Amino acid sequence: MRLENKVAVITGGARDIGRAVSCELARQGAKVVINYFDQEEKATETLEMIRNAGGEAILVYGDMTKAKDANILAEKAREAFGEEIHILVNVAGGLVGRKKLVEMEEEFWDFLMDLNLKSVFLVSRAIVPFMPAGSSIVNFSSLAARDGGGPGASAYATAKGAVMTYTRSLAKELGPQGIRVNALAPGVIATTFHDIHSTPQIRANIQNATPLRREGTAQEVADLVTYLASDDSSFLTGTNIDINGGLAFS
Repeated sequence: MRLENKVAVITGGARDIGRAVSCELARQGAKVVINYFDQEEKATETLEMIRNAGGEAILVYGDMTKAKDANILAEKAREAFGEEIHILVNVAGGLVGRKKLVEMEEEFWDFLMDLNLKSVFLVSRAIVPFMPAGSSIVNFSSLAARDGGGPGASAYATAKGAVMTYTRSLAKELGPQGIRVNALAPGVIATTFHDIHSTPQIRANIQNATPLRREGTAQEVADLVTYLASDDSSFLTGTNIDINGGLAFS
């Protein structure tokens, strides 16, 4: 129960990595606020998993690219579990689709930036005023931020690279308040993200190039989030941690 009496907000917490994070933080004693947007059925399943295991959680619908919805998320968290919020995990984001430069509309570029970067800014701005000293923010970047991403992923990779930079900036800004800010850069994790966006051959090639010769699991990512959210990482801030099985960058 490393997170007992803590309140945790997870954006994109309904499925895959977000679900694993929500469930693990709840298992560690946190009261969990699960934000979802277009995955109501998955969100409800996640809520039931937590409650059936004896945890405390609520669901909050909202589009985190909208300031109004981000502010509502903070309000709902405080209404449910008290004035303070101790943990924020910005999972919400996505590749959406693969488009090369000559195929990419301006609207698509803007949407990817909003989904993966602006959402981190809006939610952090809404939550930070209620975070006491000792609190933790965990942002999600990506291996794509390190290596530029696969074909047609330039907008996604760029946004995730900006998340890394924003993480370092927030760590410097919020450090004097006792708030830590770190980011994770997952490699290929066995989730529906790669079921949708990566071919079996690409996934096989990546596994063969990975020293551990396998994909990661959502639970392994959730375990690392738990470490960053807990006091076990109390002197760690401004970091971008790669969790990719040792995959080299090129």
